[in-house]
Amino acid sequence: MIKWCSNNLLILGLASITLGLAPFLPEPHVWGKIKWVAGGAVGMKPMDWFDLVLHGVPWVLFLMGLAGRLFRVDGSRTTKKY
Repeated sequence: MIKWCSNNLLILGLASITLGLAPFLPEPHVWGKIKWVAGGAVGMKPMDWFDLVLHGVPWVLFLMGLAGRLFRVDGSRTTKKY
């Protein structure tokens, strides 16, 4: 999964910007949900949790892809040649 994410960073980046942040005004939707959870999640219904997951998945996959690129998760061993 991490290898797939690191090979598709452009698609995941676009998904994070569009789906992950929509609607954009007055603040990004996922940001409002994160603040709500950080504040104790008082009054959150199952639909709100589903909405948080729905808007958060593109970001999680994008971060997995970045981590895969940074730490070279491709199944091969990294050796430094000096």
